[in-house]
Amino acid sequence: MQELIPVIEKESGEIAVSGRVLHEFLEIKTKYEDWILRMFEYGFDENVDYHVLKNESMVNNRTYTKTDHVLTIDTAKEIAMLQRNEKGKRARKYFIEIEKAWNDPVLIMGRALELSKKKVVELQNINDELSPKAVFADAVATSKTTILVGELAKILKQNGVDTGQNRFFTWLRENGYLINRKGTDYNMPTQKSMEMKLFEIKETVVAHADGHTSINKTPKVTGKGQQYFINKLKVA
Repeated sequence: MQELIPVIEKESGEIAVSGRVLHEFLEIKTKYEDWILRMFEYGFDENVDYHVLKNESMVNNRTYTKTDHVLTIDTAKEIAMLQRNEKGKRARKYFIEIEKAWNDPVLIMGRALELSKKKVVELQNINDELSPKAVFADAVATSKTTILVGELAKILKQNGVDTGQNRFFTWLRENGYLINRKGTDYNMPTQKSMEMKLFEIKETVVAHADGHTSINKTPKVTGKGQQYFINKLKVA
């Protein structure tokens, strides 16, 4: 498939699009900052349909901040449709083709989740009399593998905890494990969580189509954190 618009693979395995790259492809004459805000007025929600990305650069000892937006594929498709021109139609069709060609959603969980699931199965086969709580706690107690918060939510769900990714994120924020204040540190581990060694922060360098790079920060649950939350939430 010819690459019309570069896409970004997020840490979660989802694909996304830079707002500025889409703006350039669509050949919008309006200034990006004004155009994207007008697009968001059609009902797109921050941290659901898009994420704000701040890129800082130093020129002549002065710091300049350039704002970009990481759009979900669905958001990018809708914005393309709103343009009501040939470029918009091509972009929408391209995003649909990208979605069809993308990996099966099951693979999004990644290697860390697969490793955790295998350990659970192995330990369950050792002694069926052990509770799922004890089995999983043993599996992660010595684990050096960090996993995404969403992956831990899926494992919790498989082990009887009535939760999902969004609800687990909300619970972590409300209980002081992740930062609840909106801003660049939103959903990052609190000082308490870091001191308890429940999380690590993974930094990923993202290369954008216009040549600049930025750093994405992602909270990952440590082996100790996995054991801690399982013990706290799992009903034996």
